[in-house]
Amino acid sequence: MSTITVLGAGAMGTALCKPFVDAGWQVHLWGTWLDDHLLDAIEAGQPHPRIKVAAAPGITTFRSGRLAEALAGADVVDIAVTSEGLPKVTEMALDHIGDIGDLRALCLTAKGFWTDPEGKIRLLPEAIRAIAARKGVSLPPLVAIGGPVKANECAAGEVTATTYASTDLAVAEALAREAATETYGIRPSDDETGVELCAALKNVYAIALGIADGLGEATGVPRHNLKAASFAQAVREMSLLVARAGGHAETPYGLAGVGDLEVTGLSGRNKLYGVRLGKGEGPDEALAEMNRLEQTVEGYPAAPLAVAFAHQFGAGEEELPLLHTVATILKGGVEDVYGAVAAAVKPVRP
Repeated sequence: MSTITVLGAGAMGTALCKPFVDAGWQVHLWGTWLDDHLLDAIEAGQPHPRIKVAAAPGITTFRSGRLAEALAGADVVDIAVTSEGLPKVTEMALDHIGDIGDLRALCLTAKGFWTDPEGKIRLLPEAIRAIAARKGVSLPPLVAIGGPVKANECAAGEVTATTYASTDLAVAEALAREAATETYGIRPSDDETGVELCAALKNVYAIALGIADGLGEATGVPRHNLKAASFAQAVREMSLLVARAGGHAETPYGLAGVGDLEVTGLSGRNKLYGVRLGKGEGPDEALAEMNRLEQTVEGYPAAPLAVAFAHQFGAGEEELPLLHTVATILKGGVEDVYGAVAAAVKPVRP
């Protein structure tokens, strides 16, 4: 029996446990120092506070002080914390991963960007590799687990199609075969850059989709056309930037891009944040309320980093107008969000 250790007992980390349990794996779930109340609910058999679904039975839970125990004997490790928490959790995990003899893969469900010590914006796999190099730890192949996955549906065993990407395609393919179930389908890919970049960008673009919905709720006038135009523009911009960054231009037109943006734009946390903006709340006011509800809005910190990342590859506002518009809205001071988003998604601009 293979063992996976999931680091982070939040929504996605807990959800990922379900298919691995169903596939016959032994599953260890380690909670960070912020996750005790989540583990309390899991251990009591109660619904997870963030996804309102009970965790899969058979999971072995570990509190933050038991990281070494959680990692012992693991064949695969998955990092499932926020992008802000990833560097610290990676540092902690690498202190023990070097002691695991045959670790087959280090997976990543955390999504976002990382600023290196020189100020360059990088994707999270690069952060892990840089931290490992600094600590002198040899890493197994990295596997980026992309969308589209809504955590509560995955945790409930509903049909889910996802993407596992690695520069070592054979590792992604093998893991896909061993983790797939009747309801959890996995498409392997060799486009780590494309899958990771789509996963980070779709959180930003989902805010624009939410703004369209919020405008409709606030006025009683549907903004479906605006949302559709925003969706199409988002996919176009993702494809352009993925290609510039060295990924496959077609990746955003598959599960990792169109699929993940669709599910996030329907009811994800970033979309819900955008709805608040569309209904007239200020960016900081809306974020404070989302934080109070323990609903992480990854797109908020990702937006300015995405703009900086794009600039590193020579992509500016003219090529990525919607990305820049969302980032500007989140800074505050944009009174007419409807007009701003509309201007960004017009196919031909006066």
